[in-house]
Amino acid sequence: MDTTSSHADDSISQEQFDRLLHWLDNEREEAGIRYESIRKRLIKIFVCRGSALPEELADLTINRVAQKLPEIQETYTGEPARYFCGVAANIYRESLRKSKPPAVTRPPYVPLGEDDERDYACLEECIGKLSEFERDLVISYYQEEKHEKIDSRRKLAERLGLGLNALRIRACHIRARLRECVEKCRRGAGNIETKCRTWS
Repeated sequence: MDTTSSHADDSISQEQFDRLLHWLDNEREEAGIRYESIRKRLIKIFVCRGSALPEELADLTINRVAQKLPEIQETYTGEPARYFCGVAANIYRESLRKSKPPAVTRPPYVPLGEDDERDYACLEECIGKLSEFERDLVISYYQEEKHEKIDSRRKLAERLGLGLNALRIRACHIRARLRECVEKCRRGAGNIETKCRTWS
């Protein structure tokens, strides 16, 4: 599990990481499962937003929560995973301010709405509309750690019978469709029940 970040001020210690796991669950094994589930969902959120670095932003979000934990642990109520949603929204805004304009070939960014939890519910709904093949492709394409990314994508391409370039193009097209779906959902789904509350 990656407990470091390319942002030096956002790196965390093993002690901070252990405290985060304990906050997620008292049982170490269950905490690890919940950590992986939260990380994968964060990656999906940043993928849908059009981030070029969804894994890094997911790790940065987790590190920020770990750093903030001593301040909020005693007073925060509810499902811990919900807290990651708000932090992810802030991280995404930061990434937009810091990043250069995207290349002309990259689909445009989706603006972050006021009701972030509704947006995440829309994302879950849109991912559910993908075929099993597309869902497996786009989630597998973006979910690995940075140092495992190249090898993982090569293996994924081999498993799906695709070249690396074809895999990248398909992932990009699926991501663009997800963004379009989320935009449509956001315009007409004001009463969608958020699924952030059911994170496990």
